Amino acid sequence: MAVGDSGDVRAMARQALDEVGAVFAALPPNAADRMCDGILGAKRIACFGVGREGLMVRALCMRLMHLGLDAHVVGDMTTPPIGPGDLLIVTAGPGGFSTAMALLGVARSAGATTMVVTAQPEGDAPRQADIVVHLPSQTMANDQGDGEQTSLLPMGSLFEAVELLFFDLVSILLRERTEQSPEQMRNRHTNLE
Repeated sequence: MAVGDSGDVRAMARQALDEVGAVFAALPPNAADRMCDGILGAKRIACFGVGREGLMVRALCMRLMHLGLDAHVVGDMTTPPIGPGDLLIVTAGPGGFSTAMALLGVARSAGATTMVVTAQPEGDAPRQADIVVHLPSQTMANDQGDGEQTSLLPMGSLFEAVELLFFDLVSILLRERTEQSPEQMRNRHTNLE
């Protein structure tokens, strides 16, 4: 999609927000519940994503920690092993990444439950997952157009923006389900900043 010559950031922001809103309007009605159920059913949670999606899943992991859940980012030196009763959350917007596929295999072999957050539910990673959370938005898998209008936001940014907002909304739902207050979450925030 071409940006107007004026470069009006306000108009661009309205368009980007409209695109995010359209994704949420098309969201499967049980997407947030599926994610909440999977998270609350786990003893320990490991989170993984690559690139910018990795940043979004790190933000989710932080919120899970704020909720008092045993959550870790794959690749951090302090991430413990996972096994039966645990959950691996992988974000794979375009449907799969080689590292995501490998980690899904490791988690399944260890007896853990697997969850994939994706825009491409028919992709390789979602087909290997126990739980699929579908966020129907543009990623690098479909940002080239093929006659369709693509997002104003580059490459996979629409998916990543939706993930960040969706993950925070899920954290609010989890807070409500666990009957916690915002202050309880705030009290778990690091003081080492």
